[in-house]
Amino acid sequence: MSMIRDLRAAVRPSRISLRKETGPYDTTRDPSTPSAVVDCAVYRDGARVDSGRPLTPHEAMRLVRRDGGFVWIGLHEPTEAEFSGIAAEFGLHPLAVEDAVQAHQRPKLERYDDTLFTVFKTIHYVEHDRLTANSEVVETGEVMCFTGRDFFITVRHGGQGSLRALRHRLQDDPELLAKGPSAVLHSIADHVVDGYVAVADAVQDDIDDVETEVFSPGRRGGVSRGVDSARIYQLKREVLEFKRAVSPLLRPMQLLSERPMRLIDPDIQKYFRDVADHLARVQEQVVGFDELLNSILQANLAQASVAQNEDMRKITSWAAIIAVPTMVCGVYGMNFKYMPELHAKYGYPVIMSITVCICLGIHRTLKRNGWL
Repeated sequence: MSMIRDLRAAVRPSRISLRKETGPYDTTRDPSTPSAVVDCAVYRDGARVDSGRPLTPHEAMRLVRRDGGFVWIGLHEPTEAEFSGIAAEFGLHPLAVEDAVQAHQRPKLERYDDTLFTVFKTIHYVEHDRLTANSEVVETGEVMCFTGRDFFITVRHGGQGSLRALRHRLQDDPELLAKGPSAVLHSIADHVVDGYVAVADAVQDDIDDVETEVFSPGRRGGVSRGVDSARIYQLKREVLEFKRAVSPLLRPMQLLSERPMRLIDPDIQKYFRDVADHLARVQEQVVGFDELLNSILQANLAQASVAQNEDMRKITSWAAIIAVPTMVCGVYGMNFKYMPELHAKYGYPVIMSITVCICLGIHRTLKRNGWL
């Protein structure tokens, strides 16, 4: 029996070796850690505590309670079962946990006992060669943050908005990271709002292109032709999605920058003012986009109506000109015996000359009046 146990031990790899093979943050093979955990680390005095191996949330919190510091846990699209253990470990409110798992929340700031729950909408600009009626201009995701006295938990939804680079950047700034969880919250808010600024600049280029197409190229007779209203409407829908991410976040950022909170370090609170200021400018810019697209859409529809009226005037003008020879031919096609110039030698050229002169006179009159 002892020989069989030794063989099994030799065949079965250890948990640590499995972790090394699947990557430093892959916890799917460890039943004690949710598979949705991207990273779990303890920070003390602004530096990451090197444990020599990946930590479970329970182990990280035990280190914090014993030696101080705070734990930062990052999760990506956890299920209710995967998040329930972490929620129980850190005493998270059930309503906040439900919001974090289900996602599709509007940006907000809520306080549950000694925990701040913050929701951010991340925005990613989708590159495209040319805007079409089905183009996706912006792609949204979500980052939910639980800020406690000695812990910080991020729950991310969507394929965009990874926080790995932000975590590394904070680890390179121990003086800021030493301020605790509120410093991480500020960094994430600043990171999200900086993303808004970049997307706003890209959307501005799309709007400029559409505006140029409406008012400049393809103009004929003072009217722009060939601009698809569906493209403008699609861009307006994408701007509206952008607006829904930016506008609701303005009030939470103002609260974080103006109202004293126990979980927010006073030194960090000053930096939230800068984030709120940048967000306010982006919000004004997005509202301006919406109004400008309304004007462009109305102008394009008006130009299409003018173009249709112009076409109808031309059709009517040519119908009036063609009516003259049609009438003459109709009269002489009635086969009466006694008709003017019917048997005259020059009757045919005379009648044709009169018809042509009448048509030319109508054409000249209509063209002078701008119908042709």
